[in-house]
Amino acid sequence: MSKIDRLDIKQLRIFQALIREKNASKAASQLGLTQQAVSEQLKKLRDVFDDRLFLRKTNGFIPTPLAEQLSVDIDKLLNGFQALLSPKVFNPKTISGEYVISATDYAQQVVLPSLIAKLRVEAPNLKIIVRDFEIDILHDLMQSGKVNLAIAFPDYIPDSYPIVKLFEEHHVCVTSRNSSISKLTPSLAEIADYPSIIASPSRPNFKGSIDDWFKGFGLTRNVVVSAPCFSIVPMYLEVTDSIAFLPSRAIKALDLIEIELEESPEPFDVIAAWHPRYSEDALQKWLVSKLLS
Repeated sequence: MSKIDRLDIKQLRIFQALIREKNASKAASQLGLTQQAVSEQLKKLRDVFDDRLFLRKTNGFIPTPLAEQLSVDIDKLLNGFQALLSPKVFNPKTISGEYVISATDYAQQVVLPSLIAKLRVEAPNLKIIVRDFEIDILHDLMQSGKVNLAIAFPDYIPDSYPIVKLFEEHHVCVTSRNSSISKLTPSLAEIADYPSIIASPSRPNFKGSIDDWFKGFGLTRNVVVSAPCFSIVPMYLEVTDSIAFLPSRAIKALDLIEIELEESPEPFDVIAAWHPRYSEDALQKWLVSKLLS
C-alpha cells in the first residue's frame, strides 16, 4: 500500500489540532474524539512520514522540524478540501464557456429571441450555440454533452429526461390574404379537402401533427406540400391557394388570415428538456429559470 493510500482527512485534521494545541487531550476534546483515538492516529502518521512528528514534554507535545514544515502544506490541503465542499456561488456575470441549445424551428422563432436577449445582458461571457433539432440523434447528442438543452414538444423528448413546461400553445388554420379561401367560412370537411401545406421539421413526409385530430372526425387532410420548417410555410401560402395549420405564436407578426373553425385542435405544450446528469448543475438551473421568467 502506498503512503497516500494510508492517509485520510481525519488524520490530517488530528495533525493540525496537535500542532495548534500541542496537547493530545486538548486536541481530542476539540475534535470530539477520545485521547486514545488521537494517539492511534498519531501512530499511523508517524509511520507514514517516518518521523516522530511530536515529542513529549511535561504538559504536552513539541512538534519536530518536519512536523512544522508539514503543517504549512497540510493547512493548504485542508483549506482546499473545505473549499471543495463549500457551496459554490453561481454568478452569471462571470460564467464563461459554450452552451448548446437544440431547438425546433418554432422554438427558434418564438422562444429563443427573448432568452438570448436576457443571456446577453446577464451572462455576457457565455457563448450560445443554437442548432437545429434532430430528433433521431437527440439522445446521443445530449448524452455526450454536445447539446445542453432541448426546446421542443413533449413527443420529441425521451421519457427519462427532466422537463419543464414553458407554455401552452395551439394550432390555428391560416391562409394568405390573397387566397380565395380567405373570403369563405368553410366547414371542417371542406378544410380537410383544401390543399394544405404542413411543416415537418423532424422527418420529411406528409404526416402533420394534427392528422390524428382530423381522423377523429373521419377526415383526411389533402396535404400537397411538406416544408422542412414553420418559417417557410407563410411564403408558400402567399403563392398558392392553400391553407396551413400553424402554432398561434408563430404567426403573430405575419400578414395571414385566420380561418374560424367549427372545432379546434387540442392545445399542446412547449417544453425545455435536458439530460438527467445536468439536473443539479448551477448553470442549467439558472438558464432554465430564465426561460420561465
